[in-house]
Amino acid sequence: MSGGRRSVVAFHVYMLECSDGSIYTGHTDNLEPRLAAHNDGRCRGYTYRRRPVGLIFNQQFATRDEAFRAEREIKGWSRAKKQALVRSVWGQLQRLSRRRSPQEPRVGPE
Repeated sequence: MSGGRRSVVAFHVYMLECSDGSIYTGHTDNLEPRLAAHNDGRCRGYTYRRRPVGLIFNQQFATRDEAFRAEREIKGWSRAKKQALVRSVWGQLQRLSRRRSPQEPRVGPE
């Protein structure tokens, strides 16, 4: 067995608030360079025309697969649910996570 130190790679799910107020969700294994790439235009996708962007949420995972699954789940959430996660408002996050029954009235404008 080697006496060397094994490096640990963390995978991140992150959310960015864009200049237009929208929220972008992604995952990476190298957060700081990815944030820089979003802000300097090397990421040519969603955030490119919505710069500057700011980091509003970051969570680490042990594997890329876990981070990717979390990213896909969060991308499917409502804006209110994403904001509850960012603010760590667990009660609101729980309420927003409940499935509405077909008879339950919709809250808010249609």
